[in-house]
Order: sequence, then C-alpha cells, then structure tokens
Amino acid sequence: MAVTIKDVAKLANVAPSTVSRVIANNTRISEKTKRRVREAMEELGYHPNLNARSLANSSTKTLGLVMPSSAEKAFQNPFFPEVLRGISTKAHEEKYALLISTGVTEKEIYEAVVGMVQGRRVDGIVMLYSREDDQIIDYLLDVNFPFTVIGKPFQNEEQITYIDNDNYKAGKDATNYLLELGHERIGFIGGDISFMFTNDRLLGYKKALQQKGISLRSRYIVHEELTEEEMKKEIVYLMSLEDCPTALVVADDFVALKVLYILAELEISVPKAVSVISFNNLLLAEVSTPSLTSVDINIYKLGYEAADCLLKQLATSSKERKKITVEHQIIKRHSTDVR
Repeated sequence: MAVTIKDVAKLANVAPSTVSRVIANNTRISEKTKRRVREAMEELGYHPNLNARSLANSSTKTLGLVMPSSAEKAFQNPFFPEVLRGISTKAHEEKYALLISTGVTEKEIYEAVVGMVQGRRVDGIVMLYSREDDQIIDYLLDVNFPFTVIGKPFQNEEQITYIDNDNYKAGKDATNYLLELGHERIGFIGGDISFMFTNDRLLGYKKALQQKGISLRSRYIVHEELTEEEMKKEIVYLMSLEDCPTALVVADDFVALKVLYILAELEISVPKAVSVISFNNLLLAEVSTPSLTSVDINIYKLGYEAADCLLKQLATSSKERKKITVEHQIIKRHSTDVR
C-alpha cells in the first residue's frame, strides 16, 4: 500500500496540513517541525508527487544541475565547463538561474537533489551524466519531477527526455578510422564502464573490429577509472607486449592527454610508434603535443539542447518524452598517422 500524507503526519505527530506546508517549504513552519516531518518522510519512503500539487504552479525561475561527482572533481575535466556553457546560454535566454548540486559522495549528492526538489528550490533538473543504477533518476521519476539527462539512460528510456550522441557509432567510427589507416592491433582505454557513453563507445570499438574480421584481444582493453599511477602501469604493460597495439582509442581527451604524457615518458613516439584518437574535441586536444585527433561530440549543443528540452517541458507541462541525438565528426590532427 502506498504511503500517504496521513501516514507521515501520524509518525511526525503533526496534522496532514502541516505535512503539506512542509513539502511546500512554508516559512511559517518552524525548522524543528520541518526536520521532524522530513525525517518521517524519509523513514516511510514517502515521495510527494509535486507536479500534482498546486505548489508546482509557483516558479523559482531556477534549474538544478547534477554532476556525476563533486563539483570540484568534475570541473577538473574541461567537458563540464563546456556543457555548462550550453546550458547557461539557454537558461539566460529564458531568464533562468542555475543551481549546481553540492556534495562529495553519491549519498551527499542524492541528498542535495532531494533537498532541491522537496525544498522547491528549482523548477526542473538537468542530469549532466548517465550511468547504471542511478538512484537520483529513480527518485525523480518516482516523484514525477521535471528533468532531462545528458546521455542515454540505462533503463526507463521511454520515460525520460535525454540528449546524447550516438556513442556506439562514434566508437565504431573512431575505430574504423584507425583501421582505414592500416592499423589492426588497436587498443581501447576507457573510464568507468558504468557510464553509458563509455560502454557504448566500447561496444562500437568491438563491432568495428568484428566487421573487419579482426579478433578481439581482451588484454588491449582498459575500461576502469584509474589513478595516474595505475594508468601508467597499464600503458607500460600494453606497450611491453610482443604484439603491442599500434593504435589506441581513448575514451576522452582528458584521459588521452595523460596517455600522451605517459607515452612520452616511455619515449614511445606518437604517431610513429602508436596512433591515438580520442573524444570530445576540447581545446586541450588542439594544443597538445602532438595535437590530438578527436571525435567532436558538440558538447556545447548537448548542454543547450538539454536546457531547451527541460524549459519546454516546464512551459507546456508536456508529458511527452524525447530523444535528441547530436551529431559527431572526427577532427583529424597529428596524433594519428597515414600508414
């Protein structure tokens, strides 16, 4: 049986109307009472359907943004400032402010999002990532709160508006480009495989090799989030193999720069000894040594479209869910060779 406001009121020893006012973040309710009611809601697993309540009609003119990790850590990767540039451009056009989630651990980030929603601090949320078994997406679906996702959802795809590249095709295209240059021993260096884009690019890499009749070498594949020391060990191992890779597909430019640095330390020439292609086409790719061949996924547009879709949901109260695919292209530079 579903938990109701009356159940929460009984546990918190308040009137049902008080629970409603706490959900609406009424300033006349004391912080002590709010805390007691919210603790009761959490204990019972009660999630109000905020869209069904009259309080949803009052706009904060603010969008919430959820990072995959702490903002401090996320901003070390230039992907996030660029995607935020796209989001903020659209938000500015519609005179909306942005509120970025705080927290270091997954639990803290989840609690921050619950606070955004139950405190009515934002009108909708943009998830800046997509990964397996994400409790934040489950929560937003459960309370029927407006949100969009940058990246393909792991599940409930038909219930979610999301903006993404065709990462399977992007991974396949990057691998095919190396195959066309004459490479057959091609490695893959990814990040955390629980993120959907990493998983899809890996699948595309595998499919490209399969279609060329090239056997998959599992020892060529690294798809974990590694420290710099661990990454160096993996690169040393790969390049010490008797049949070491002559080319590498790397999950993103940020990781690829670390790979280039390690290869330079090992005095392995790029692209003479090994070619490297990566993803995102950040400014770093253009100014690295050598400059990186990279798949441009149009990060700015991913952010702009995510904000645009969310704002249209808010303006129309539409329940229609959309899938928007942003095109990609390979930007050829000096880290890949013509064989």
